[in-house]
Amino acid sequence: MRSDAGVRIRYGVAVSVDRLRVPAVVETAVLVETSTLQSSLAVPMMIANAGDRAARRFLDFFAASIENDNTRMAYYRAACSFFAWLEQHGIGELPDIEPFHVAAYLKALKVSDTGSPAVKQRTAAKPTIKQHLAAIRMLFDWLIVGQVLAINPAHAVRGPKHVVKRGKTPVLNEEQARQLLASIKVVRKATLSNGSEAEVPWLVGLRDRALIGVMVYSFARISAVVAMEVGDYFSNGKRWWVRLHEKGGKRHEMPAHHKLEQFLDEYLDAAGIRDGSKAPLFRSAAGRTGMLTDRPMHRVDAYQMVRRRTAEAGFNGKLGCHVFRATGITAYLEAGGTLENAQAMAAHESPRTTKLYDRTRDEITLDEVERINI
Repeated sequence: MRSDAGVRIRYGVAVSVDRLRVPAVVETAVLVETSTLQSSLAVPMMIANAGDRAARRFLDFFAASIENDNTRMAYYRAACSFFAWLEQHGIGELPDIEPFHVAAYLKALKVSDTGSPAVKQRTAAKPTIKQHLAAIRMLFDWLIVGQVLAINPAHAVRGPKHVVKRGKTPVLNEEQARQLLASIKVVRKATLSNGSEAEVPWLVGLRDRALIGVMVYSFARISAVVAMEVGDYFSNGKRWWVRLHEKGGKRHEMPAHHKLEQFLDEYLDAAGIRDGSKAPLFRSAAGRTGMLTDRPMHRVDAYQMVRRRTAEAGFNGKLGCHVFRATGITAYLEAGGTLENAQAMAAHESPRTTKLYDRTRDEITLDEVERINI
């Protein structure tokens, strides 16, 4: 432990950057403690050496300026990776960082040196590189406002161009989606007190079918689905609606499909949780007991459930939660729905985003290719 500019520095292990696959990254960082600032968050050594103001400003950037948890952690990993790369290459002070350092770091993300001058290994994808550049720019802007730096060395650096007209998310056709929903067991045999056997509702299966149904029929993101409360499924006139709290603070409401009504009603009746309007709608399971807890599911739990359910249904490949958002949008457009309504139902800001999920032109493209009679 040592002191520098009023900051007590305790050396520790930095957040791992192995997943970023940056070549030969030095994983050194510090845990910062002052009389007014205590944090278990690893602060890059270059920031800690710049003093209390810099360390505080670094932590405030992630705590105060970024609301979304996923964005916060992604930007934090990007910042730690950048400062570790700087230390590896002998840049020790914040004012020493130049635009060409930022550009060289982005280049290091693109191509990793494998040891042979003739062999280069591609690492990070273009969206990842653009995300790292955005994180570095925003962080330096924040440090400038806090009078830690005078200029932003990342402003003059240009990121790679990346244009996407067709999304990469896999899409299930209608038959496959029905097959998946039908494969989820929603009843099980139980022995009654008189010794006879009877079929009783299987809460975990009912929950999983209802959760997947919300994503398919309301085009919802998994983060919005697991955040739903019981009161977010509500009656509006003669129909039932679902309320979703999407990213960016959007409150999105839309009517529930009649099959989604069936899935949710059967789940709520079997679980006996209709009266708790503020209680979590989709709850975690208590081990392998088949019972549900009072705690909400985490999106990671939902992802693991989807992987398990799709494997049990006989689907190959890694299918995640976003598959159902794309599947619902594509099924709607194939049935004659308009892009404008799909945009509103998916709560997208731009129709170009909605178009990324549209796979209706895949068959048209194949038919046109087959016109070549060579």
